[in-house]
This record gives sequence, C-alpha cells and structure tokens, in this order.
Amino acid sequence: MAGIKNHDYHILPPDIWPLIGAFSALTMTSGLVLFMHDLSGGPLVLGLGIAGLIATFFVWFSNIVNEAHAGDHTPVVQLHLRYGMILFIASEVMFFVGWFWAFFDFALFPNVLSEAVGGVFPPKSVEAVMDPFDLPLLNTLILLCSGTTVTWAHHSLIHGDRDGLKKGLWLTILLGMLFTSVQVYEYVHAPFPFGVNTYGSSFYMATGFHGFHVLVGTIFLIVCLKRTYNGDFTPRQHFGFEAAAWYWHFVDVVWLFLFVAVYVWGGWGATIH
Repeated sequence: MAGIKNHDYHILPPDIWPLIGAFSALTMTSGLVLFMHDLSGGPLVLGLGIAGLIATFFVWFSNIVNEAHAGDHTPVVQLHLRYGMILFIASEVMFFVGWFWAFFDFALFPNVLSEAVGGVFPPKSVEAVMDPFDLPLLNTLILLCSGTTVTWAHHSLIHGDRDGLKKGLWLTILLGMLFTSVQVYEYVHAPFPFGVNTYGSSFYMATGFHGFHVLVGTIFLIVCLKRTYNGDFTPRQHFGFEAAAWYWHFVDVVWLFLFVAVYVWGGWGATIH
C-alpha cells in the first residue's frame, strides 16, 4: 500500500542524463574558450561537448515524450511545465536585454570610446550600414507571417483539425528556414566585419544570437511536426507544441525590437550599403 500513488504529481526516477548534460555544457564552453584562443585541443573538446549536449537533448526529451504517453503529465504536471517554460523564456528575455543594453550604451555614449569610434556612432570606420528596408524588412515580414502560421497550427490542434496542424507547421518551418537563409546571405554581403569596432561586434552578437534562436525554434517545430505524424498531441494535452509556439512567438517579438533598435535607429543617418 505504501507504493500506491495517491496524488497528481509525477515523481521522477533517478536519471544520469542531467549530470551528463551538465558535464557536456562545461566541456562545450571550455572547448569554446580553447577554440577562440587558438589553443590545442579546442575543436576536439568543443565537438565532444556539443555531441554530449545533443545526446542529452535527444534522450532527455524522448523520456519526456514517453512520460506523456504513459499518462504522467496530469493537469497539475502540465501546469508546472508551463511555469517552467515561462521562466525559461523570461531568462532568455534578460539574455537579450544584455545585448540591447550594450548596443544602446555604445550608441548613446560614443564619447566614452572616442579614440576607438571617433566620438560618433556608427563609428567612423564603418563606411556603410545595412539598409533596414531591404533584406531586414523582408525578414521581418517573413517572421510575422510565421507567427500567423504557427498560430493557425495551434488553433487547428485545439479544434481537432490535424490537417490544418500539419499545414501550419510545415509553413512555419519553411518560413523559419527562409529567414535563416536570408540572414546568412545578408551576413555574407555585409559591408562591415565582426570584431573590428563596437558597432560590428554588437550588431553581429545581437542578430547572430537571435538567428541561433530561430534555428533552435525551427528544430523545435520539426520535432513537433514529427510527433504530429506519429499521432501525438490532443486538443487537451499538447504542451510540447504549446512550448514550441511560445518560443517561436518570443523569437518574433525579439526580432521586432532588433529591427527597430539595431537596423533602423542604430544606423540612422549613416551611409546605406
């Protein structure tokens, strides 16, 4: 009788993968430092860390899916999973606040770094900046459209329309891939490099990390699409998809701030490439 479950919570069994994930993260960041300083073993250590993280994600998330199939995700558990996702997105918001803070600091107080930037922003060494109403505007429209398609997929799931769910996911994934392709093209043809001055460094770090989040969100949605074809998700139990949709909307909103602050305001008055 002592082993009978008389509550709605899910007590997790002991698992080695959180520990593996922690050591993999330490290995990856250590390898990244070695790689950036051109020290021996950097690529190998970095590769081992990334491989460990990928394995952790695959196994750990597979366990979560299996728990959902086993009925362990009761309404109480789903509520707490939502709280966890909200806190994760909040931490991501603060992550981007740091990049925005740095960009605004460089832009509003160029005299502090007058020797490096010439007392103006963008610095004098930046001969031209991106045209915000060219490829950046196109990418803005692409992400806004992807926000509507993932919402369509969500509403289709809630109303039991599996066909609409699949179509909405397919469109969102394709739009995410298109956004990434346009951003890569933009980087290749950018008129300023990374790391030479404060404008280039803050520009590439802010937009580059956002691009990485778009890539992660696209993978997130691909997993949801695969699970959809496997018959997962019901109108009453679909937290995995819900979390992916929240993450994608977060990526959309961050890009709107990036577009206005970095592309439009940050390059205002400078020569357009």
